[in-house]
Amino acid sequence: MTTHSDSPQTGYACIQRYVKTLDSSPGVYRMLDSDSRVLYVGKARNLKARVSNYTRPGHSGRIEKMIASTASMMFLTTRTETEALLLEQNLIKQLKPKYNVLLRDDKSFPNILVAKDHAFPQIKKHRGAKKEKGAYFGPFASAGAVNRTLNQLQKAFLLRNCSDSMFDSRTRPCLLYQIKRCSGPCVDLISEAEYRESVKDAERFLSGRSTKVQEDLAEQMMAASEAMEFERAAGLRDRIRALTQVQTSQGINPRGVAEADVIGLYMDSGQACVQVFFIRANQNWGNKDFYPRVGPDVSAAEVMEAFLGQFYDNKEPPRQLILSDAIENADLMQEALTEKAGRKVEILVPQRGEKQELVAGALRNARESLARRMSESATQAKLLRGVAEAFDLDAPPDRIEVYDNSHIQGTNAVGGMIVAGPEGFMKNAYRKFNIRGDDLTPGDDFGMMKEVLTRRFTRLQKEDPDRDKGMWPDLLLIDGGAGQVSAVHEIMVEHGVEDIPMVGVAKGVDRDHGKEEFHRTGQRPFALKRNDPVLYFIQRLRDEAHRFAIGTHRAKRAKAVGATPLDEIPGVGAARKRALLTHFGSAKAVSRANLADLKAVEGISAGLAQKVYDFFHDKG
Repeated sequence: MTTHSDSPQTGYACIQRYVKTLDSSPGVYRMLDSDSRVLYVGKARNLKARVSNYTRPGHSGRIEKMIASTASMMFLTTRTETEALLLEQNLIKQLKPKYNVLLRDDKSFPNILVAKDHAFPQIKKHRGAKKEKGAYFGPFASAGAVNRTLNQLQKAFLLRNCSDSMFDSRTRPCLLYQIKRCSGPCVDLISEAEYRESVKDAERFLSGRSTKVQEDLAEQMMAASEAMEFERAAGLRDRIRALTQVQTSQGINPRGVAEADVIGLYMDSGQACVQVFFIRANQNWGNKDFYPRVGPDVSAAEVMEAFLGQFYDNKEPPRQLILSDAIENADLMQEALTEKAGRKVEILVPQRGEKQELVAGALRNARESLARRMSESATQAKLLRGVAEAFDLDAPPDRIEVYDNSHIQGTNAVGGMIVAGPEGFMKNAYRKFNIRGDDLTPGDDFGMMKEVLTRRFTRLQKEDPDRDKGMWPDLLLIDGGAGQVSAVHEIMVEHGVEDIPMVGVAKGVDRDHGKEEFHRTGQRPFALKRNDPVLYFIQRLRDEAHRFAIGTHRAKRAKAVGATPLDEIPGVGAARKRALLTHFGSAKAVSRANLADLKAVEGISAGLAQKVYDFFHDKG
């Protein structure tokens, strides 16, 4: 890697100095400002030729500003341009440079897993690394799309979705059997061979061979009817209906496209929406919209290429990518994705036929989604202006942080922070705080808030001391009245951050929605009109903070309920803990077990058995 960071020059002169040091190798370059913040990451087939382009005038306004701010550059050569493309997109995701197109929402997508580590396989939703043994089908665009499909598949194939431990412990069939969603394999109401056939049918359906499955079921229904087994015939009829329901809910079921992502891009007023439809096994497994960060003078080709590079950085690409807009380096992107997938990946921009109709549908969705988002943004901007006016702020806030605590008589106490801004709730910025204060009186809300804010400001001062990374709030909302506001103000003074506006939201008379009072340091409390949109907005923020804190508290409480002394023994993880509890029935029984009994547990070595025994018997 080559870097020069102490150049006194900026702009064209700075870049010209680097051109002299470069050769024609492929690679990745970074442009940095005077504070060494990365402004832009780019790739090049020929680094010298590519960087030379920046030394000549005639660029767009965005690129001119970037060049003017460039104070240093970094270079990394690669063996091939394909390598450079992959590295470029990886660095963009890591560094989030100001002048690059950036995909902001990049979560993993759920799959359906037919687990194969049991005589009676379980069908369930799966997200994350594919470590479990079984057949995976996906991706689906959302948890909702998976749940709807699973619901219908349970009706159609009667496969279990219970955990193995629940399956092994049952002595009677559960409610799912009663409502005809499971065939009751846990209590031998179906043979292993029959169940295996149902599993095969489910896999055939998810692999796109749905017609054959439905034909087989129809034949079985007719045979049952002729044999006067009317109850069995009615059950088969219901299963055929469930399969039809899956296909109907999918809306689009293309005949000529077996496996593809259909990607439509729509741009308007410096904003963009990318709509992705997941087509697998000739079925539509849902769609999702993305809103990459773009500038006013970015081309559709640049946005589409950046989206593909970043989106498939941590996902397996399908066999075809069907795009609404061509990209400049299609051959390069195709080569990179083919290399990543270990099989051919094709990039298409169709002009006619079924594929073009699919793209038109994705484009229509992208256009409508962007219109809704821009409308919501305009409403949000108006509300933020109203907040600035109501609380005498210098400008509409870009980042509002709202805090709330949750506990039951002081136990499992947590603090929650939610964040909102011009684009609504910023859920990736939410934070939870496990209250650690051993000296706190149970239920001491002041003490809890002090701990939460002390930790928050300490971290901010460490991570963003110059307040230039967008991490600092423009407004703090605290749940509470004059006492809470006074306590929080003391903490802010202590940390030297009393310049951040802070407002306490008290329930007011009768603790009623609509009668909230707002408290600020050194000022009299005031209220907003009952029908003021800003009041509704503040209520929504406070309710979201309360929801988040309560949810975090419940999760912590549930975890505490499942805790046992076994959690404290080094070497006893989840699997060995489960083995011990299954063998002995309880943690108390494990504590009383002798060494020979501990050694008899499957998966517990002699050394670990000794550790467990010593843990419970060497306390003195």
